[in-house]
Amino acid sequence: MLMIKKQPKKNGFTLIELLVVIAILAVLSGIGLSSFINAQLKSRDARRKADLKSVSQALEAYLNDHQQYPLGSGGKIVGCDVAGTYPSSCSWGNIFKDNKDTTYMVQLPQDPSKNQSYYYESDGSQYVLYARLENDKDSAAAHNGSQAQVYQLLLGTGDTNCGAGVCNYALTSSNVPSLNQRDPT
Repeated sequence: MLMIKKQPKKNGFTLIELLVVIAILAVLSGIGLSSFINAQLKSRDARRKADLKSVSQALEAYLNDHQQYPLGSGGKIVGCDVAGTYPSSCSWGNIFKDNKDTTYMVQLPQDPSKNQSYYYESDGSQYVLYARLENDKDSAAAHNGSQAQVYQLLLGTGDTNCGAGVCNYALTSSNVPSLNQRDPT
């Protein structure tokens, strides 16, 4: 009689099984990482919009006190009392306070990205605040800079640079007609 020896049972995974598990984990981590990065990008853009809205409210309060908006110079608000010199340029990240010691913002916001900044333009009768949104698919972002360019033409300025390129988001004073109300000619 022929005796067949039983092979000892091997515990563990085969190489193919390990490769399949590693491939599945790689795909899942790639999807998770891209979702996380996209969520961060949208969060920074939401902060930019909220920051400009806060600055806009401070500018309206300034208008009530001074009967005009502060002028703009080099992307900064000129309407601060810096070391007793009024009006001086308000740096983003510093206090927005006039010579009568009225504080409009304890700290002007700074862009959440280190290589970008907000930009302010004003002739005293109206203003435009600019930012660069990272999410090009955001409906508020001007595609190809068109919205920002319309506002630049309105105030007679050149290209507004938000640090990492031309600004693609603009928030205006209430007396600036919206893009939908403007005559296209």
